[in-house]
Amino acid sequence: MVGVELAVGILFAWAARKAKRVAGRADAEVDQALDAGMDRLHEVVAARLGADPALELMVEEAESGLAEPTGRTRQRLQLALEEATESDPGFAGMLQTAVAEVREAEAAAAPARGGNTMTGNTFHGPTAITVGDHSHQENHFGAS
Repeated sequence: MVGVELAVGILFAWAARKAKRVAGRADAEVDQALDAGMDRLHEVVAARLGADPALELMVEEAESGLAEPTGRTRQRLQLALEEATESDPGFAGMLQTAVAEVREAEAAAAPARGGNTMTGNTFHGPTAITVGDHSHQENHFGAS
């Protein structure tokens, strides 16, 4: 998979940040690279999906102040992106690159924000997270 779930989370965060900025909140300099990456991801997705109702609904939900998209909107947008990546390898590559750029910007911004952070993640099922330099963790879920 190309990171469709990550893309959906980032797209929602992009829309929420845009809504806050329109409301007058100024972004710190450290967020400029993150904003640029999120803008790029939105451009890539919007160019491919156009006026897809799922993308438009996701923006509306973010502008309304929701902390994350509704499950139905997330699923619809995820399905639209999965279909687009399966039918267009060029788009799949651009999406993967755009998601990677945002992840890199998040990692670079983390020290300026006071340490390791995780934002915009949705987990379905068993999940384990490890943070810090050189951390190691082994996890075994379910029956062996």
